[in-house]
Amino acid sequence: MSSAKAKAQNIIDQNGVAVFSKSYCPYCKATKELLSKSGAKFYALELDQIGKNSRRAVLSHRNSTANNFFVDDGADIQNALAEMTSQRSVPNIFINKEHIGGNSDIQALKKDDLKSKLTAASAL
Repeated sequence: MSSAKAKAQNIIDQNGVAVFSKSYCPYCKATKELLSKSGAKFYALELDQIGKNSRRAVLSHRNSTANNFFVDDGADIQNALAEMTSQRSVPNIFINKEHIGGNSDIQALKKDDLKSKLTAASAL
């Protein structure tokens, strides 16, 4: 297993909710906003923030329970995710190790379905 694929899988395995994101992407922002408004704890990995390995919370909305992290190998991780899920676009969302899809997929979930998934993932 490549190191990028192993890193992505570890993030998915270690976090109830994992969002692979890019900081400038409006769809990524919408996903993080939805999760934040739902009160969910989630891990967001910003694939476009090269050279910033330190943990930082930089979401545009306040009172977020997200942890944002930055990586040097974002392109490799995005390629690994495409191999794992057949989805190349961001956000690439996982809840309780289940691939949800992208922003349109999470937005399409009924509120009760999202809450149920987040609860099962111990994210609420």
